[in-house]
Amino acid sequence: MTLWVETIGFAAAALTTVSFVPQVMRTRDTRAISLWMYALFSAGVALWGLYGLLIGSWPVIAANAITLVLASIVLWHKLRETPENPSG
Repeated sequence: MTLWVETIGFAAAALTTVSFVPQVMRTRDTRAISLWMYALFSAGVALWGLYGLLIGSWPVIAANAITLVLASIVLWHKLRETPENPSG
């Protein structure tokens, strides 16, 4: 691949990965976050990372490794969330 193609890949990876930082920084309140969405998303990111390894694409590998860490932090906080008392 040419340098400009790799540069576009790394720029896309950086933008999509950085988009998770605000959510990770605000993970104390995860009530509005769907557990299933984050679980499925995290599994998909892991598979994208594996795909990146198989094709040898560093932008795909790096973006998905970092995104998996960030999404896992949010998922971990969601799993630790205590349900509210339904009786109020």
